[in-house]
Amino acid sequence: MTMRVDLPDETLAGVLAKAFGNRSFLTGLVITLLVAAIALLSFLWTPYDVTRLVIADKTQAPSLAHWFGTDHFGRDILSMIMVGARNSIAVALVAVGIGMGIGVPLGAFAAARGGMADEALMRVNDLVFAFPALLSAIMITAIFGPGAVNAIIAIGIFNIPVFARVARAGALAIWPREFILAARAAGKGMTRISIEHILPNVATLLLVQGTIQFALGILAEAGLSYVGLGAQPPMPSWGRMLFDAQTRMVTAPWMAIFPGMAIVITVLGLNLLGDGIADILDPKSRRRG
Repeated sequence: MTMRVDLPDETLAGVLAKAFGNRSFLTGLVITLLVAAIALLSFLWTPYDVTRLVIADKTQAPSLAHWFGTDHFGRDILSMIMVGARNSIAVALVAVGIGMGIGVPLGAFAAARGGMADEALMRVNDLVFAFPALLSAIMITAIFGPGAVNAIIAIGIFNIPVFARVARAGALAIWPREFILAARAAGKGMTRISIEHILPNVATLLLVQGTIQFALGILAEAGLSYVGLGAQPPMPSWGRMLFDAQTRMVTAPWMAIFPGMAIVITVLGLNLLGDGIADILDPKSRRRG
């Protein structure tokens, strides 16, 4: 039987009641779901074709025809933001999946084994962590060329040590507990204990960290696209849109304002969602409530 630590006696209804009473969680959830809905809608419909260039309509101010205006090629900015949302979400989501899928087992293994294995893994972890996503992307694209896939790999590699640290720290706090000692006395191996007892107890930490890394992934994707290492034209990207707008801040400021707002709102929503989840699932917070 899997055991968890520090879980209060609270029903699912009680947890849901607290969730819907948490303003940070609700605000973040609404924003995140709205951005996700816009990204999904872009697969089925956008006001205009984002690959169609209409030079006669270039740099038009926001109007009823083009709510967010047009860019220097006459493309509808609202449509580009919608398509760019799915690109940003896809890159960040896969990158977080890579970081979590590799980093969590490594962190759990390091905590379980200890000794030289732990020390060696953590030193390698520190070495990888010393290279930010942008630098990793530059090295990767120098070999394989720019593109969304290489941006995913770069951001994913950067996420691995983050999740490894979180998983290891959480696991080290649980291994000395009495129920772990009981599991070991019952003949369970380290792998089974890690899967059945350790990982369920660090799931909250990983979930909160996942939302944080998701937001950072969107920022990283925008930064890589801004310098030309992310999604390539004609695929719209929020970072690329900001790059195209930098020389037109006076004549067409809407080209930068709306993509910038999309990034800010999305990252804010994810951060609020992460804070809300932390408050709801934190045992100390529950007891105070």
